[in-house]
Order: sequence, then C-alpha cells, then structure tokens
Amino acid sequence: MAVDKRAARLGALALVSVILLGAVGTRLWFLQTVERQSLQAKVNSGQTRTQQLLPERGRIFDVWGRILADNRRILTVTVDRSVIRRDVNRKELFTRLSGILNTTVEDMEKRYDDNRYSNFLPLPVAEDVSEATVVELESRSEDFPGVRGDEDWVRVYPYAPLASHVIGYMGLILASQEQTYSDLGYLNNETVGQFGVELSMEQVLHGKSGLVTYQVDSANRVVREISRVEPVPGKDVRLTIDLKVQQYAERVLETELRSRRQDTNYAEMAKNPKDKDGKPKFIEPEPWRYDANGDQYLPFPAPAGSVVVENYANGQIVAMASYPTFDNRWFTVGLSGAKFKQLFPVPDKNDPNRADKSILVNRAIQGQYNLGSTFKPFVAYSGMMSGVIKPDEIFEDTGSFTLNIDKSICDTGVRCEYFNALSAGTGKPAVYGPVTVSDALAVSSDAFLYHIGELTYLKDHSLLGNELRQFGFGSKSGIDLPYEFTGRIPTAELKAQLIKKGVLLKSESPRLLEGDNVQLAIGQGLLASSPLQLANAYSTLANGGFLFRPHIVAAIYQGGVPDGETAGYADLGKATLIQSFEKPDVVHQLDFPDSVVLPIVEGLTRVIYGRGVTSSNGFYHATTGESVFKTYAQQSTIALAGKTGTAQGSASKPWFDSSVFAAFHPEIDGQQDGTPYTVVAYLEKSGYGAKASAPVVKCMFAALGGNVTVDDVNLSDPLNQNAVVAAPPNELADPACLAIPTGAAVRD
Repeated sequence: MAVDKRAARLGALALVSVILLGAVGTRLWFLQTVERQSLQAKVNSGQTRTQQLLPERGRIFDVWGRILADNRRILTVTVDRSVIRRDVNRKELFTRLSGILNTTVEDMEKRYDDNRYSNFLPLPVAEDVSEATVVELESRSEDFPGVRGDEDWVRVYPYAPLASHVIGYMGLILASQEQTYSDLGYLNNETVGQFGVELSMEQVLHGKSGLVTYQVDSANRVVREISRVEPVPGKDVRLTIDLKVQQYAERVLETELRSRRQDTNYAEMAKNPKDKDGKPKFIEPEPWRYDANGDQYLPFPAPAGSVVVENYANGQIVAMASYPTFDNRWFTVGLSGAKFKQLFPVPDKNDPNRADKSILVNRAIQGQYNLGSTFKPFVAYSGMMSGVIKPDEIFEDTGSFTLNIDKSICDTGVRCEYFNALSAGTGKPAVYGPVTVSDALAVSSDAFLYHIGELTYLKDHSLLGNELRQFGFGSKSGIDLPYEFTGRIPTAELKAQLIKKGVLLKSESPRLLEGDNVQLAIGQGLLASSPLQLANAYSTLANGGFLFRPHIVAAIYQGGVPDGETAGYADLGKATLIQSFEKPDVVHQLDFPDSVVLPIVEGLTRVIYGRGVTSSNGFYHATTGESVFKTYAQQSTIALAGKTGTAQGSASKPWFDSSVFAAFHPEIDGQQDGTPYTVVAYLEKSGYGAKASAPVVKCMFAALGGNVTVDDVNLSDPLNQNAVVAAPPNELADPACLAIPTGAAVRD
C-alpha cells in the first residue's frame, strides 16, 4: 500500500524555513548591533560631499619689502557635475556658456575629461571672470543650471620681469609630481611653484588647506553645509635680493652682451688666428669681416651670461641676474602650446649651440663652465698650503711650460708643452721672467700655475682637487634655489664616467693624468663650476676663510603681512617673524695663514690698480685689469681685488671664448667699511675676461659705491600678451661706465 509522505515533506520544509528565518534574524541582529555604526557611516558618506578649501599663498618680498609675488582675488565659473553627466546636457550647457565666457566647447570638454579635476567637485570652466558676468549667469539659473561663481586667486608679479629666474613661476602639478603632492595633501588641479623660490619654498608658501562638508541629495545637489574648517594662509617670505641692485645687474649684463655682438669695430671682434704657414687657421661658414690688412674677424655671439652679487660677510645674495631672461607673468595668463613655443622655443637637439638659446635656465646656479684664470688664486692657495711652492718663491717664466716626463711619451702625440696667453705687443706667448705668487696673479702667468699643477700631481694625484674642494668647488653650495649644478673637479672616476657617456673619446685614458692637472691649474680641462660657486669661493678669500652656505631667503613671516603706505611695498615693521636666516651658515672654515693669503690678495689688488712685471729683456707687462679700472680707481670709494679669466671655447676658436671676472672689496688694515661685496660676471662667448666681464663688474661696484646713477624700481606696466619675446629689452640708459679707455691693452 502507498505511504503518505506529505507529513515528512512538510516537516522538512518547516525545518528549512526555521533555519532560513534564523539566519535572516541573526544577520539582521548582526547588522543592527555589531555593524550599525560602520553602516551608518557609509550611509552618511553617501549623503555628504567634502571639498578642500585652498589657502591663500604666501607672498614674496625683497630685502626692503617690495612685493615680488602677490595674490589677486578672482572669480572662477564652475559647473555642478551632476548637471553635465549626460552628454546631451553637457553639450547644450557648454554651448550656451562658450559665448558668454569667450571660450570654446572643446576647451571645456578637455577640462571635463582631465583627471586633474575631481569628479566630486564642481568643474571650473573659466577663470578671472568679471563680477558682471557671474551675476548674469547666476541670475539666469534656468538657462545655466548648476553654474556659479566661486572666489579664487591668481599669482601676480608686480615688478616683473625683474628677478624672474630667482622668484620663479607657478604651474599645474605635472604627472611626474602627482604622487609627491598627493602625499602632501594637495589636489591634482592645484598650481604649485615650478621654478625659483616659488618651487624651493613651496611648502612654506602654500599654507594648509581647509575643509568644508556638505549634505547632498540623491542627485548630488548641496542641501546644506554641515561643517567648515577654514584654510590657513601660507607664510610670507623675505628674500636677500635688493631689487634696485638686481635691476641694475640685469641691465648692465644685457647691455654688455648686446654690445659684444657688434660687428663694426675690429678691435672688439674675434680675429681668426693664423697657422705656422701664415694662413687662416679656421674656415667658418659665416661671412668674414676683413680689415685693411686682409685679416679675418668674426663678431662674438655673446648669447648669454650671469651676474652674482654676494655679501661675503654672511653669504646673502644681493643680486642674481641671468640672461636671456623672461617675464614670469606669462605663466599666469594661460599660455597656449603654440604661444609657449613662440616665447620659449625648444632648441634643436642637433644644434651644437642649443644651450645658448635656453631661456628657462638660471645660469648663475645652473651654468657648467670652465673658469679660466679666475680659478688661479685657489690653485695658488693649494700650492702654498701643500708646501709645493713658497709664497716668496721665484719662478722663471719663459712663456711656456714643459712637463717633466719621458720625452718618448711626448713623441707619441701626448701634449707636453703648454704656453702662456699671447702678448698684445708681440703676438707670441708672453714671457714674464722671474715671478712670485703675487706677480703671477697680477699678470696671469699660466706657466707659473702649470708648474703648481705638475708639482701637486707628483706629490699626490688627488692633492690639488682635495685642496680646491675646501672652497666649495665640485659640490652644491646649498643655496635655497632648485636645480643647482653640483660642479666638477676631475678625478679618475669622473674621467671613466665621461668616457662611458661619450663626452670624452674612448681613446682617452681613464686615469687622471699630469696633463689633466696642469689644465685644471688654469681653470680649464675637465673643471666645471657655476658662477655662484665662483662667487662663494671669492667670498671665502675675502672674509678670512669662512665658506658660507649662500642664502637667497632672509626670513619667513606669519602670513598676512600688511601692505605698506607706498604702493608695491609690504609693511615689514608689522610682520611676525617665524624664522630668520640672517646668521651666517658656516659650511667649512679654511686654514688661512697671512703668509699664504696676503700674497694672493696683493696679486688680486694689483690686477685692478697695477704694478705689472718687467721681464728679463726689459719689456714691461701691465696687469690684466688696470687699464679697464683706471677711471674707476680715480672715482670710486670701494677698493677692489679681482681677477680676469678667459675660458677657452670649443675647438679653441677665439669667438667662442667666454669672459669671466670676479672681484671683492677687501678689508683695509683689518677694517671693513660696510661694503662687504663679492661680484662675479660670466659672459658666454664674449671674448677676454678684461674685455666683457670686467666692465660689468666695474659698473656693479660703481653702483654699489654710489658712483653711478642707479634708477629707482617702478611697478610693471601690464603684460603685453601680443609680444613675441619672453622679455622686452632692458638696457642701461647710460652705458658710460662700461667703456674701456681707447687703446687699452687688455687680455685674459
């Protein structure tokens, strides 16, 4: 008979139902008790949106309170993203906005797709919009739903283009920087410092972002504000730069460079040397200029240069000029790609002179240069301190120097003989006769320094380099600016690296050779330094052996320093100081015995004021700078000690020689009169040190001493956005101080 299984099935279903109900009940209990708070938080987060409030950026002042970088409040038009999520709605709204905002639909679409703009925040579609435009948009909400005007700020540079390489500029966070700034709490669409002080002091200037939390509905529309933490403004920064001195430095540099390019006076041009057969040594594609004797000349390219003015008593930088320069306001006006390429063209990588055309380079700290004879005082110091020469030792300068090595090596093609610079009177290597340290520096005897280079090498291959590093060569100075060049003192390891990179020929020996050392001794060869490093080294000579870390930042203040009564100035008297950098920052103190230092300073003083040397044949050699500084010596109250230098150019072509001059105001009888300045000028491809850079330094000291008129600094005219150059010409109104006496014999 059949068995009735309905009861069993109902029992099984009942059991399953009980188990399922129990599971549901347990889950409900778990959700309502154990996970109640976390779930509620998720619900709440879905009902709220948090937006960062960007702080007002700190301002930058010069040493006297001139406002170099400021902020201007602007209105930015934004669109609620919930309104434009659908393509058809977005296209319609962008089309309506394009006319009234004078922008394109394509530009707004690019912003919509750009991941730098948060998907949870209103989309900015136009900046620096007039208040009347914002009022019109907000009053027509039916035509422009979700559109509103938000307050924002834009960076302004009241004295631009002055000191643009120092101050720097702002830009959107780059892809390579996103992670770094994200870790610091920045939004991807923020503008940050990308150069100069704007970059090096970014976190000081930026401030701390605020936070506002809104309650939103299901359509992501704001219902009410829940909480707000106001942003903390960035701190204000005062620089060591004196903008009046900076302006003069920029003008005198540009004036001299432009002057060196002239092609009407053969005495100011580069002459094509002749070979041993009397034929022109170089064949150039450029059209030669011929004098009455048929000799060939080329004008100097003189494309670029820099000037550094340093207070050697504390390492503060008073002025730092770099040419070619630019107007940093270009980075505040939303440059198109085409306009950027017009203003800042990227040099062809195959162009051998591409470095000449780089504008966004601060050559004072990024330049990688031979230093020529301006390097000789430090080699003389190294020779005396290491004991290979004595301060009063006499060396017979015959016009050349031959290495003390096996002649058979020389016969293989290795260079063994090195010559002095040519004498203006004979056209042959100058013969100075018996010279001491002081004499050698005064007339710039190469042979004397070659001798030191050989002696230090024979004592210890690394000796000269180690001594020179004490002055800061071969390492970063630590200045508070980005992208500083490290510098280069030759070593065996360095040579091997340069050979591997293809900078040196594979046939070069990877060892540090005696020839490398004698080239280093006159500031040539594998040596590389920036003008700032050279200035810092001369400051060390001037201040008694203290190598300071140079500073461009003088102080940091609490943000919000009020404006002064004079337009363009802040009232520093009402500033709240947070940190001062006025105290000198000593990196290293050198041993500076008088027996070593005094002959060096004497030789450098003679460069300026004279007493040359008389060679064995009775020929008098003037010092390398006395004719240039003759008028200065008669008029100025600031005494000088300095050194000329000519850094030999590519392929030894004279029109590629670079001009260097460094000078400082020495203590007189152990007393300083309040003008502790070091000035260095480096003019690329501009000829002899005494011809181009020395006049620039002469003018700078005349200005510092009040012997020439230095114009006041005025607030800038509006930026001409139709201009096709990165910065307009900025030359001296009266260039008389740059003049060199007619007929003056200058060299080195």
